[in-house]
Amino acid sequence: MLQQTQVSVVIPYWGAFLARFPDVAALARASLDDVLAAWRGLGYYARARNLKRAAEAVLEWHGGQLPDDVEALGRLPGFGRYTVGAVASIAFGREVPLVDGNVARVLARLFGIEGASGETPREKRLWALAETLVQGERPGDWNQALMELGATICRPEQPTCLLCPVRGHCAALLAGRVAEIPAPRVRVERRALHLAVAAVRSGEAVLLVRRDGTGLFGGLWELPGVECAPGTEAEALRARWPEIGTALRSLGRVERTLTHRDLTLEIFEVTQLEPPEGGRWVSDAEAASLGVSAAMQAVLAQVFRAGSPEGGRPWTKRSRSPRSRG
Repeated sequence: MLQQTQVSVVIPYWGAFLARFPDVAALARASLDDVLAAWRGLGYYARARNLKRAAEAVLEWHGGQLPDDVEALGRLPGFGRYTVGAVASIAFGREVPLVDGNVARVLARLFGIEGASGETPREKRLWALAETLVQGERPGDWNQALMELGATICRPEQPTCLLCPVRGHCAALLAGRVAEIPAPRVRVERRALHLAVAAVRSGEAVLLVRRDGTGLFGGLWELPGVECAPGTEAEALRARWPEIGTALRSLGRVERTLTHRDLTLEIFEVTQLEPPEGGRWVSDAEAASLGVSAAMQAVLAQVFRAGSPEGGRPWTKRSRSPRSRG
């Protein structure tokens, strides 16, 4: 949960997550819907999917006990080099290094390592230093101390060098280059992602479909939608679902800025749409208990707030029961 997310945001989620899934077996046996719903609001949902997959692997391969073995940890789904180092050192006291953004910044400044994040020569040197420095009696405490130092003192901007316990050894400080090291990361230009989404109801329920389990918003529930160019939303929806006809009413739009994307969702009321395989009719209250992205939560809020198209009466799409699927 702490990957890409601040501690203050994580704390309430962490407590609720442990209460719902108190051990590996509980997490492994839970439905993906339940896990994603518990993660709802944290974003980066691949973390939740990987966590559940790892729990399933631990239960199947290791009897529900996290393995005290570096190679075995590395074979678990979602366990990269950093996660292996964190678990091996903190949970099991193994002399295994870790390098995250905070640790990388501390080591780069302390040893005067040039280069920007992601550059191979720099990364190799940082990991080599981390591997040397973690050797000792309390490797888990050492790794956590490095992370904490980077998070609270050796910050990217306005570091409090006067409070740093290793300032006398810091190459960047001695050279007056704290602001230059590490070099700024090359920013990845965000891509515009434009979607048209269809809101169709049966009584008080709205049709949701589930995304495939990988990629952006993988495994989450959403309104049926299609990627399209701005201004072509109605045509794109009709091309994808010819039965929706021509009577489309705009319910507004939702815009979100993601890490690498500028997301726009144009919402249209649709009165005819055959539910895809696996589609699910849900009420407002039921939607609140599913794994739904923050952007789609905003979309659903607009849909339910808009109500029916004719004087507040329920939409009467065919005679299909709201619970006929899912």
